[in-house]
Amino acid sequence: MTGASAPADAPHVLLIRLAGPLQSWGIRSRFAQRDTHTRPTKSGVIGLCAAALGLERDDPLDELGSVLFGVRADRSGTLLRDYHTVGGGTYPLRPRDLVTDHRRAAAAEASAEPDDEPDGESEPFGRHTLDSWYGAPKRIAADPRSGVLVAGEVGRHAMITERWYLSDAAFLVGLQHHDRALLERVAHAVEHPKRLLWLGRKSCPPSGDLFLALVPGTLKDVFESRALLPADGEGSAPGADEQPWAWIESPVPLPGVGPVRDQPERFLASGPVHRDRWETRHRITIAPHATEWDIIP
Repeated sequence: MTGASAPADAPHVLLIRLAGPLQSWGIRSRFAQRDTHTRPTKSGVIGLCAAALGLERDDPLDELGSVLFGVRADRSGTLLRDYHTVGGGTYPLRPRDLVTDHRRAAAAEASAEPDDEPDGESEPFGRHTLDSWYGAPKRIAADPRSGVLVAGEVGRHAMITERWYLSDAAFLVGLQHHDRALLERVAHAVEHPKRLLWLGRKSCPPSGDLFLALVPGTLKDVFESRALLPADGEGSAPGADEQPWAWIESPVPLPGVGPVRDQPERFLASGPVHRDRWETRHRITIAPHATEWDIIP
């Protein structure tokens, strides 16, 4: 770990690089539309760190969530919309579909009469299809006639959905805390994760190094003393004279600043639990002799 000695109660900042072909940091995502913020959210980054540490969904995040969060947009990337469809067409029946829904079973039986085949033999099991149906049964409930669990939706058609991403973006994330040992555990975890890590969504794996440095100081000071992240082979980094935007969390409410509701408390399977936090936006002036990076982009 890098960083000079500092008083035990002095703040330290863990720097994490979040870069990859695609990122997606949802705010108000729904099945039909998965949006993305223009930058990583605290909830998303804490979720990444929790996965790296191997925490369970219902584990409290009091210690990990107590870090102050900051993000510097070294390359803000480009918004990308993915045209995405779900369902439609004709799909083979699975054995469980015949067990859970007697209507599908009856339809398959009717379409498999031996007399319908020229040679008097039916098709092998599982070859029979139903039009306009896709996926696992939905709206499962007990059938009033038989008591068997059946699907309330038998026919399903293609659904057009939207998926939004940030393309070719790179962010310098800072986690500030007075407990250096906590930040050291997180730093080790992101380089040796106990679970797979992704940049907001499972389709967005990170590229290159994640852990960059652990140094004393505050978020704004550290952001000003570190050079812009190097670009990968094809990307373009801002010029040395450009001032990237940074969003830095405040430990207390600020006058004239609205709350941001992405402070995670639990990542329950039934849905995450969040509360409000406060942050300010800054133009960061990189110091003339800022520390350069020796990393894999």
